[in-house]
Amino acid sequence: MRNGIFGRLDLDSGKLRPNGFSLLLSSNEQERGQRALDEQQWERDMSSPQKALPSLPLALTPVLLTLIVLGVQLFYFDDFTPHVPLAIGLALTGLVGIKLGFDWEDIEKGVFHVIHVSLPSVSVLITVGMIIGVWIASGTVPTLIYYGLTILSPEIFLAAAMLLCAVVSLSLGTSWGTVGTVGLALMGIGAGFGIPVYWTAGAVVSGAFFGDKVSPLSDTTNLAPAVTGVDVFSHIKNMMPTTIPSMLIALGIYLFAGYGLIESGGASFDKITAITSSLQENFVISPWLLLPAILVIALAVKRMPPIPSLFAGVLAGGLTAMIAQGVGLHDVFTYANSGYRIDTGVSEIDSLLNRGGIQSMMWTISLVLIALGFGGALEKTGCLETIIKAIMMKVKSFAGIQTAAVGTSMATNLVAGDPYLSIALPGRMYAPVYRGMGYSTLNLSRAIEEGGTLISPLVPWNAGGAFVISALALGVSDGHLENLLYIPLAFACWLSPVIGLAYAYTGLFSPRASEAEMQGWHDSGETIADLSDHGWETPAIPSTTPAE
Repeated sequence: MRNGIFGRLDLDSGKLRPNGFSLLLSSNEQERGQRALDEQQWERDMSSPQKALPSLPLALTPVLLTLIVLGVQLFYFDDFTPHVPLAIGLALTGLVGIKLGFDWEDIEKGVFHVIHVSLPSVSVLITVGMIIGVWIASGTVPTLIYYGLTILSPEIFLAAAMLLCAVVSLSLGTSWGTVGTVGLALMGIGAGFGIPVYWTAGAVVSGAFFGDKVSPLSDTTNLAPAVTGVDVFSHIKNMMPTTIPSMLIALGIYLFAGYGLIESGGASFDKITAITSSLQENFVISPWLLLPAILVIALAVKRMPPIPSLFAGVLAGGLTAMIAQGVGLHDVFTYANSGYRIDTGVSEIDSLLNRGGIQSMMWTISLVLIALGFGGALEKTGCLETIIKAIMMKVKSFAGIQTAAVGTSMATNLVAGDPYLSIALPGRMYAPVYRGMGYSTLNLSRAIEEGGTLISPLVPWNAGGAFVISALALGVSDGHLENLLYIPLAFACWLSPVIGLAYAYTGLFSPRASEAEMQGWHDSGETIADLSDHGWETPAIPSTTPAE
């Protein structure tokens, strides 16, 4: 058993017993990730006395039963409303907790704590809902669609959409803000070009979540290194070997689709003309109307927090709507709350622009809250810890532990529906094992970033996936299940972890811990797993420091 700032790790029992910690972060941008991490650690430290972990069959029971109920709802009833199945999963997990000796108050505390930690994400959802409604009314979104249809060509559109979303997301530090603003406009441009909805959505998701992944302003980009004890900029640098190849491959596929597959259907120039003419008839179109979007990006570049930056975009959009489009103040309030409504006679325009507002996000917010509650119950009762422990006991190689870390982040996304939990929990559990193997925890931070951030939008009932479906108007809940094809078409999101796993098995871009990093572990008392029974020389310590 080893003591450290993350707790005491006993590989005989597989338990990581937290005892509190503090991390000194190198930049203000890391505060959001640290705050989420501190909140989750505080709950583990200050909760009721440690209960016995459930057995593996018992821990798997609520997970498997929930997936069965979810499958019945989605595939047997053909009804994409996963709210009730996830609520049933929360109840089943509560029963497991009670069987283990937890009081309902303890379980409830764990449920509401995880919800509390993720409230900033809910705030982003509310703010983006207001932005969508107000920016449509102001003419900002119609202007983006108009110039996109007149400047871009169908052949390069998908590739350009991915790159544009990547740049905007990198600047804003929020994939959700990018999807809900620029992504929505790109959906309109794609519709004008006659490009299938799911192709455009795949390109938007690829760019938006990849920009978020490598942005120092992003909360998940800060959470991953914070939970594994590495520097955020070293973390970003270490992601480049997977980020660059996956983006280049995705770019090539989108270009091929533009020049080959989609071209075969031909872009309808009559449709493009109808859309642009309708936009000019119903809105003032001018480059000046892009100022709200430019303001948000400028605030992000100045490293302002995302929620105030996005809300500044709401205010700027409302002012622009009143000045440029002649909209009344009460109408602005209505658009921000209930969304924009228009009847142009052009179905592509009406289906795209009749949306937005806080109320349009309530389906997504309710799903996010239930999914987060389910994840909080699984963590509080120790079900997730038992499952991860079982995996850890079977892993005997670096490639195996890297695969397990990516897979655990993906599975947590799938089961718990929370991208933050999918990063924080595996990061806490696996970090001591990487140290015991003598590998840099940069490998772990990359694994959980890719399995957490990038897979989140590909799980429809995850917070990320639910937002994508709602913000891009994919209509999945209305029966348009074919639009879920955006999931395999978001190439950059799933290619990155695949490339990362290939590196793990070949040894490429898989750094061993340096003497300085191991010295840092020793100096700060980091937890290091004893893997001597698995053939590893442990604990990993710098050669200049005597073994304890």
